[in-house]
Amino acid sequence: MSRFSIPDYDHVSVQEAVALQQALRKQIMCEDHFDPVQSVAGIDVSVGRQDELGHAAVIVLHLPDMKVEEQVVVSALVRFPYVPGLLGFREVPIVLEALNHLNRLPDVLLCDGQGIAHPRRFGLACHVGLLADIPTIGVAKSRLIGHHAPVAEERGAWVPLYDGNEVIGAVLRSRPGTKPLYVSPGHRVGLTSAIQLVLRCITNYRLPEPTRLAHQLVSARTQRALVTELPAHYHQGTFWDLSDEDNPA
Repeated sequence: MSRFSIPDYDHVSVQEAVALQQALRKQIMCEDHFDPVQSVAGIDVSVGRQDELGHAAVIVLHLPDMKVEEQVVVSALVRFPYVPGLLGFREVPIVLEALNHLNRLPDVLLCDGQGIAHPRRFGLACHVGLLADIPTIGVAKSRLIGHHAPVAEERGAWVPLYDGNEVIGAVLRSRPGTKPLYVSPGHRVGLTSAIQLVLRCITNYRLPEPTRLAHQLVSARTQRALVTELPAHYHQGTFWDLSDEDNPA
C-alpha cells in the first residue's frame, strides 16, 4: 500500500531546505488533535556517513501492554548532505516509505529526534507528522537548542525547555539516575499530552519502548548491511522492505 508520496530532496540545496522548513512550520499544530491512543509507533533512522545507505525502522506497539503489533525496516540511498538542523531531508523519505509498508497506521508516532525544539521549529517529528498528517512527538536523547533549569531525579519530573522566553519542549526524567529526555511536540500533539504519552511508553529503560525497540531494529539492519553485498540493481530511489521474522523485538 502506498499511502504517502515520497518527497525527492536529492537535489534540494541547503538554502532551499531552510526556506522550506520556514514555510512548512506555519502548518504545524501544537495542540491535541487525535483520538484515544491504542497504538503507538517508534521510529528510528540510521544513515551511513560513507556509503550513504540509510535504514528506517518503524515498530508499532499496543497500549497499554506494549505488545508488538507490527514492525518494518526499509533501506535506500540518501543523497542529501548531513547538515545539523536539516536531518529531516535525509530521513523523512525513508520514514514515509516505512510507514507505507505498515498494514495499519498507529495512533501516534514517537520519533527519535526533535519536534519543535529546533532552531526553525521544524525537527524530524514535525516534518514526518506534517507530511503524513499523523500525531507525532519528538523524543531526543540530547538537546539541540534551548536552556532549562535542573530536573529532579524522580521518574516523571520535568522542567520546561526554553528558547529565549518561548517554551519549546520539556526536559523529562524518565528513569532515576539516567540523563533526561528532550520531549517536544511534532504535530497534532500538545506538550502536556506529549509528556504523558512518553511516560506511558516507559518501561524499565530510559527510552520509551517504541523508540528503544526501533533503535534495536535499525541497528541490527545496519550491522547486517555492513557484511552484505549490495544488489547489482541498487540505485537511487529504490526501497526494499527488509522486514523478517528474525528482527529483534
